[in-house]
Amino acid sequence: MKFIKRAFPAAMAAVMTVCPASAENYGQYDNKKIAWGLGPSADAYGRPTDAINAETKYSEMGGLFVGDAEHKRLWLTFDEGYENGYTEKILDVLKENNVRAVFFVTYDYAKSNPELIKRMISEGHTVGNHTMSHPSLPECSDAELQNELSELHKYIKEQFGYDMYVMRPPKGEFSERVLKCAKDLGYTTVLWSFAYYDWDTAKQPDPSDAFAKITEKTHPGEICLLHAVSKTNTEILGSVIDNWRENGYIITPM
Repeated sequence: MKFIKRAFPAAMAAVMTVCPASAENYGQYDNKKIAWGLGPSADAYGRPTDAINAETKYSEMGGLFVGDAEHKRLWLTFDEGYENGYTEKILDVLKENNVRAVFFVTYDYAKSNPELIKRMISEGHTVGNHTMSHPSLPECSDAELQNELSELHKYIKEQFGYDMYVMRPPKGEFSERVLKCAKDLGYTTVLWSFAYYDWDTAKQPDPSDAFAKITEKTHPGEICLLHAVSKTNTEILGSVIDNWRENGYIITPM
């Protein structure tokens, strides 16, 4: 049984159209910037109400915010804007636990860390598009928006023989125009239904507090966003995975 109504077949990108429409075609779509975040309200399963509402509103435009409540499954995702020395250990933990995750990478990250990209791919993880230069996508022109996605797609394909099919907008900033362009390029735009303050390397959370925050907020259909620059995340990842499994959750490949 499918986790959600959409699937992510590896063959999807084989038919990806890199520039499917002229730039002016996107002017008809609302470009109001949505800075993604989650309020405290949740349903009976613990799924954030904001994520549920966004899933309902934007799923037909290729947005993914949360899965259904029927199955205790979740996605583990990492954002990779730069390397802070922890990704290798994260990959070790994932391999030891037979877990497949999603790594959203930028051009600079991929160019600077080719061996890590190769390892992600060879070990069955999903490599996602986090754009060429990490801009606010609603602020890009139509041509810039297309290039931010298609040029990184081209680079990853040429350098690693891998076709990407999911993308995450930098800073979680998107619009209907961004969703439409990404969908036309063959992408599902993946946001998240859980994240926490983990990205500031100078203010890393206490491991026990972080473990409690992550595990207490776990919910069916969760898209968990962690930052791979985090020392804390690296230290507690194995324990978090154990906790998810002990509570009946399945960590699902994307």
